[in-house]
Amino acid sequence: MSPAAKDENPAQPEAATPDAEVEETAATEAAEPEAAAAEAADTKAAETKAAKSKAAKTKAADTEAADTKATDGEAAGTEVADEDAAKSDAAAGPDEAKPDEAAKPDEAAKPARRRAAASAPGEEKPARSTSRTSTRTTKAPAKKAKAAAASTEVKVDLPANIFDAKVNLPLIHQVVVAQQAAARQGTHATKTRGEVRGGGRKPYRQKGTGRARQGSVRAPQFAGGGTVFGPVPRSYVQKTPKKMKAAALRGALSDRARHGLVQVVGGFIDGDTPKTADALAVLAAVTGAAAGSSRVLVVVDSSDQVTWRSLRNATGVHLIDPGQLNTYDVLISDRVVFTSAAFESFVARAGAQEER
Repeated sequence: MSPAAKDENPAQPEAATPDAEVEETAATEAAEPEAAAAEAADTKAAETKAAKSKAAKTKAADTEAADTKATDGEAAGTEVADEDAAKSDAAAGPDEAKPDEAAKPDEAAKPARRRAAASAPGEEKPARSTSRTSTRTTKAPAKKAKAAAASTEVKVDLPANIFDAKVNLPLIHQVVVAQQAAARQGTHATKTRGEVRGGGRKPYRQKGTGRARQGSVRAPQFAGGGTVFGPVPRSYVQKTPKKMKAAALRGALSDRARHGLVQVVGGFIDGDTPKTADALAVLAAVTGAAAGSSRVLVVVDSSDQVTWRSLRNATGVHLIDPGQLNTYDVLISDRVVFTSAAFESFVARAGAQEER
């Protein structure tokens, strides 16, 4: 073929191969899911935004409706209050006085919406209705508090030989130990091997068993046997001279008196009827402490049965006769309170013992 023939017949484009077509189809199919997912995400975002906008509008509408309802309710309440006030005024008549302006509630105590309504110009403040207060049950008047009992403390001169004596601590210790020992019953006891029931025969023969020889199953080494050197009943009383007891008591009372813890009262009860409340009130006025908050030793003559019956069950109060006053009771008590009669009796008794 000649060159001219080649120019007259230009070259034809080469046909696409089957492999290229397959690759193009696969790329198109792979791109379709991605486009669909992106479109779905855009649609979902648009729906979420529209839902939020709708919720905000709904909330605003609900708030506006609630405010409107509250305003309408207040207006209705005000109208009802006005009607009730008018009815009350008509029923009471013109002579009855109107409520005082000072009875109005404090402005700061009102809610914000009511304060705004009260401060709005051109509107009059609605009058409070008194119809509700008239139906309330009247409270019973509170009981008047009982007046505090006056102190009946008597100023007396404490004898120096009794209430200003020397304090001997070893002597006081010896006397208190002897007093506590004398209070022990001393009835403790145990049984020896001869007192325990049983064990009268030899448990086994003397020889041939390979065991230690035994003569009774009630020997101390056996369970259920007797006790060796156990306690036996005895008396713990210690003989203490009377002068030592008196000196120890004077020392204990002197220590309390130096700290202002010894008082004398004229009496606890007026009359012949026992009264615990009155006696405790007098005691609290004298000591300056609440009843039951401290230990008080009250020295009362045994013939004063009204005071004994009034204070014998009181908490923190220990009653004692002047003749039974002792060192231990003085030391374990925070205060010592004498009646006038008991004080005179004790001083006379202590003076007589000292002269001996």
